[in-house]
Amino acid sequence: MNKLISLIVVLIIAAIVIITCTFKVKEWETAIVLQFGDIKKNEDGGAKVYQRGFHFKWPIADKVITMDKRIQTFDGESDRIATSEQKDLIVDSYIKWRIKDFDHFYRRTGANYRVAERLLDNTVENALREEFGKRTRTQVVSGEREEVMGLMLTETQKIAPDLGIEVVDIRVKTINLPTEVSESIYNRMRNERVKIANSHRAEGEKDRQIIIAETDAEIQRILAEADRKAREIRGQADAEATEIYAKTYGKNPEFYAFLRSLDAYKESFKSEDDVIVIKPDSEFFKYFKDMDGK
Repeated sequence: MNKLISLIVVLIIAAIVIITCTFKVKEWETAIVLQFGDIKKNEDGGAKVYQRGFHFKWPIADKVITMDKRIQTFDGESDRIATSEQKDLIVDSYIKWRIKDFDHFYRRTGANYRVAERLLDNTVENALREEFGKRTRTQVVSGEREEVMGLMLTETQKIAPDLGIEVVDIRVKTINLPTEVSESIYNRMRNERVKIANSHRAEGEKDRQIIIAETDAEIQRILAEADRKAREIRGQADAEATEIYAKTYGKNPEFYAFLRSLDAYKESFKSEDDVIVIKPDSEFFKYFKDMDGK
């Protein structure tokens, strides 16, 4: 029983020793160790850098500082930059960087990434102001953006060694007009489009009125032509009817007179409401009295 307790105690002590006397560095990390506040040195007198794996440290005396050795991306806030025309632009950029000298990086920033990024951001902003101030808005937006980014990268790389870092790339993501300028341009464009639309509407209304007038004139012409042809046809029909009547009269005057009287009766009594006042012995009713009209 005593051996078992002793074994457990030994295991607990070993676990405590392992936990307090070792540290793990991950694959994407690098570490340095501070011993009583001073960076541990290697045989060459430089900072001892620990790569991935498990490493030994003295409890209490040693403090491990781990740093990410991967490429970092800093995407700060947009900057308001003036061009050579004194016209403002809203510029959004980002910086890609990584730690190159871990010892120097710790001494300069205390392994605080925000400190390094703030210094980089200030440098980039100053470079932007200087380069944009030499160029017009058109030059910056269209033709010389790559050149500006190259100059910004060069300026930033000058301060990078002093921070123990390496600037990999700098890119300008977007260049926009300030909100008030954008709204002004939008309103001007909208007013121009409204004017164009109103002009098109006026032209369309004018064309509509012309089409309506031409259509009405064509209708009147067609109706007049139709009426003229109708009159001609009726005239021809009346002439043919008169000719027929004349031939009929020549062949049988009495029968012709009878037909004409029937037509007169038909026209006189079209409606039930028609009333005619005439003497009973009038010539008009001669065929009512006698079949021969005598």
